[in-house]
Amino acid sequence: MSEFVSVARVGAIPDGQGATFTIAGRLVAVFNDGGEYFAIDDLCPHMGASLGAGELDDQGNVACPWHAWRFKVCDGTWTDNPRLKVDSFAVRIEDDEIQVRVLPPEATTPEDAKNPAADP
Repeated sequence: MSEFVSVARVGAIPDGQGATFTIAGRLVAVFNDGGEYFAIDDLCPHMGASLGAGELDDQGNVACPWHAWRFKVCDGTWTDNPRLKVDSFAVRIEDDEIQVRVLPPEATTPEDAKNPAADP
């Protein structure tokens, strides 16, 4: 799957919060950070908690609700060790709908990782 999928309408996710959606068989957390939307892998790599259920701080970081591991919602980077990250996904707004693109692992290239918002 390389196309964008509508997950919610703009405003359906309150500012400063996240929501979890299943896209292409993956759990994806979508966050509203001041009217800007971001999507990362929903599962915390530590113990598998839902990042979409975590608290978003004013720095754009979400804290895992179980053990407070923090990740940047803009790119999935773990704030305590920037060498580690969860997947991030391209997000766009189209006709008042929040859309997310989840590329299958075999379709992901280094160029996609550098610019996840680029259209195919």
